[in-house]
Amino acid sequence: MQNPAAEFIGQVLCDRYQIDKQLGQKTGRRTFLAIDLQTELPVVIKLLIFNNEFIWDDLKLFEREAETLKHLDLPAIPRYLDYFEFDLPNLKGFALVQTYIDARSLEEVVRSGRRFTESELQEFAVSMLDILDYLHSLQPPVIHRDIKPSNILLTNRSGNSIGDVYLVDFGSVQNVAAKDGGTMTIVGTYGYMPMEQFGGKTVPASDLYSLGATLIYTIAGVHPADLPEDDGKIQLPVNNLSKSWRRWIETLTEISLKKRFPDVTAAKLALARLDDRDLVVREKPYGSEIAIAKQADQIEIVIPDRRYPIGWGIALLLSIFVAPIFGSILSLILMSITGSYLIAFSLCYQFLPFTPFLYNFAYYFFGKLHLKIDKNQISAHRQIGDFRLGEQTPTSLRSNIDRLSYYDFKPQPEGKHKKLVPKEIVIFAGTREYRIYSHSEAECEWLLAELSEYLDLPVRR
Repeated sequence: MQNPAAEFIGQVLCDRYQIDKQLGQKTGRRTFLAIDLQTELPVVIKLLIFNNEFIWDDLKLFEREAETLKHLDLPAIPRYLDYFEFDLPNLKGFALVQTYIDARSLEEVVRSGRRFTESELQEFAVSMLDILDYLHSLQPPVIHRDIKPSNILLTNRSGNSIGDVYLVDFGSVQNVAAKDGGTMTIVGTYGYMPMEQFGGKTVPASDLYSLGATLIYTIAGVHPADLPEDDGKIQLPVNNLSKSWRRWIETLTEISLKKRFPDVTAAKLALARLDDRDLVVREKPYGSEIAIAKQADQIEIVIPDRRYPIGWGIALLLSIFVAPIFGSILSLILMSITGSYLIAFSLCYQFLPFTPFLYNFAYYFFGKLHLKIDKNQISAHRQIGDFRLGEQTPTSLRSNIDRLSYYDFKPQPEGKHKKLVPKEIVIFAGTREYRIYSHSEAECEWLLAELSEYLDLPVRR
């Protein structure tokens, strides 16, 4: 920089803010601690300086940061105080003034050797998700785009509590409605940026990735870019984490947006259920008739379906209109074989009309749904004994599977009693849906855990 920090110390900007010391520095920008001479309170003042490093994109981001902070009102985010242009003899530029938070950054805390328990990290994650929930719920949603340990402050820690969590530095902020014009501005910090951000695309789930990478740094004490990767995905080296907590962090840092939590709500719900999932995921509920055959390259689930494959209205139509036509054709064939019209008539007109109803009852009591997923495809068919009845849904490619959802419908009142409504697990593969039903929440949680682990997909509830 042409203008070292010493040139700023002691300067009074806007006849009000006296610069005390430098807090941080980026290309073209400097952050200082200053004293507001009117209130005598410390403030943070960020300067964008017109010098040989200045580029117009920096001014665009700086103005956007000021405009965004002006409309934010959350204790965990520094409050906007002032924005102005300054013109000193050797220094020109813009200044943004914010409230000062006397706290250490998460990066400083980790570098000092501090390590956190799993419960503390989960408390930290909840605090960060609350901040992101506020930002992403604004209209239009605000995306931070640079969540990392140095932009997170911690203070007021007591006992086993993580204390207060603050998110600072909105210099890379973007709202969903913002357009960068004809040029693509890539902002963020390598190691904490998701892949889509490198391509200039940013969505709310991009902040979730950065939060996951921040948690990985906090756990491992190593910059995410220095950790081993598998197909671009950061690998957590620490083995003493609970399985559900590790999986939650891994879902945050999925490369594919389809596999990552889609939003803060989904991430918070999954985090809240971590303990519950650890209790049920690996045990088949007592009395369950569902069978799972799991291998490294495939999983097959066999479920007593307990549903009628043909609607009763359709079964009645088949019985009244379709059965007589086939009965006439079949009776002629049997009559030519047996030579007896009476036998042919008896077989075709007394038995055939009831076959749709008999099929319904036979499948309800003895039928099973076979769902199979291997490395190439997913398929689902109905079966009675060894007799395959056909596909429930056409086969799809395994690569098309992009969502795993659970629907827990509330019982509906029916007279004096409540109607039992089945719970539903749905595997989405492009435009096709593969459905599993059960009346047991324990069975559904067990199946969801197995499918979620095998498909490497989070569960949307």
